[in-house]
Amino acid sequence: MSELKAGKYQAYSEYRDSKIGWLERVPSHWIEGSVKYICKSLDYKRIPLSAEERGSRQGEYPYYGASGVIDRVDDYLFDEDTILFGEDGANLLAKSTPLAFIASGKYWVNNHAHILKPLDEMYSFWVNSLNNLDISPVVSGSAQPKLTAEALGNLEVVYPPNVEERQKITNFLDHETAKIDTLIDKQQQLIKLLKEKRQAVISHAVTKGISNKEHPQAPMKDSGVEWLGEVPAHWVVTKLKYLSSIQGGYAFSSDSFTEEGVQILRIGNVYQNRLALERQPIFVPNKMLNELSDFKVQQNDILMSLTGTLGKRDYGFAIKVEHCDYFLLNQRVAKLLPFDAKVDVDFLINVLWSESYLTQLYSLPSGTKQANLANSDVLGIVVAIPPTKEEQRAIANYLSQKLEYFDRTIEKAQNAILLMQERRTALISAAVTGKIDVRHWEPPHD
Repeated sequence: MSELKAGKYQAYSEYRDSKIGWLERVPSHWIEGSVKYICKSLDYKRIPLSAEERGSRQGEYPYYGASGVIDRVDDYLFDEDTILFGEDGANLLAKSTPLAFIASGKYWVNNHAHILKPLDEMYSFWVNSLNNLDISPVVSGSAQPKLTAEALGNLEVVYPPNVEERQKITNFLDHETAKIDTLIDKQQQLIKLLKEKRQAVISHAVTKGISNKEHPQAPMKDSGVEWLGEVPAHWVVTKLKYLSSIQGGYAFSSDSFTEEGVQILRIGNVYQNRLALERQPIFVPNKMLNELSDFKVQQNDILMSLTGTLGKRDYGFAIKVEHCDYFLLNQRVAKLLPFDAKVDVDFLINVLWSESYLTQLYSLPSGTKQANLANSDVLGIVVAIPPTKEEQRAIANYLSQKLEYFDRTIEKAQNAILLMQERRTALISAAVTGKIDVRHWEPPHD
């Protein structure tokens, strides 16, 4: 966590050594105490409902889990403000979402979130204070991290003794974090716009071609396919099965998993059109690379995820493997094998990212919750393709240059968001641990 730079905010005039291991010093008048003496635990009121029970009890009331609302049910357990704190799950260590958050109104809580009622009812102050804690030393388990009620209650926090000072800190943080959140939101909107434009550039190039001084716009024809519309008259409109074959992955047994070796590429590793090797990596012994050579993945292979959530665009991701290492293909991930004489690999990957292709793809699965694509489903999708690999390659090269600009600009915006989030975290930490004195802070008059 980055430290807040001194200068803009004043420190307290007097400090003393802290008795809390993770904190060196605190304002001399502040109190150190355990969470259990500051908040009442309401865990005894929690009642978990199975997915089947929730399915038969759908309603208007939020049903909370460790990281927020996960469903809605027909009844409620609470009609009051409380602080919920995640009890288990990977987020306890990753902190990708806040561990502590306020629940208001009428709602239900399962047994994956601790329920706290601050005795002073200063919810925002304690949410900020709790989220600033390093809980990693008291989290048990690695496969399924867990924070017990006892461990949570014994966590130590620091705070000013009077309500007025706690309220002043809350007001300061509400104002300052709102400004940061507004800037973050603007960057997120910019990223959304850039991604939409990026998608539009891809979709146009692989269905209409490119037109410039070197490549005048070709005459057009009706493709006969609603999602394609008009395409260049000399292009071929065909099903994917005439351009590529497809191969499914292998059903690995968990008994084969090892700490290191050859990584298996699973659905989660083909994520948002990138090779995400860091997402829950699973390995098998190196010898399986030869034993299962038919399922070997190597540089320039095209992969696609075949399973996701019905109604969501969380599957059908496609990547061209740029990595030079070897991998093994897991079930529900497919490898496309383009017919070399007909198809340029870089052109094909752009087709698999295009809106005309994806619209057809997402209309295929049926069911209630899980979307499963069959190999034949994918091969039946209709695409348009230039008749020569030279023209395909020209379009792929054009897109490579265009997408580089979008990707670079998106990365800059994402980095700006990370810096602002770090600033936000550092500001909260400084305020709730007494590194800065905001007792005399007043909101600016606009």
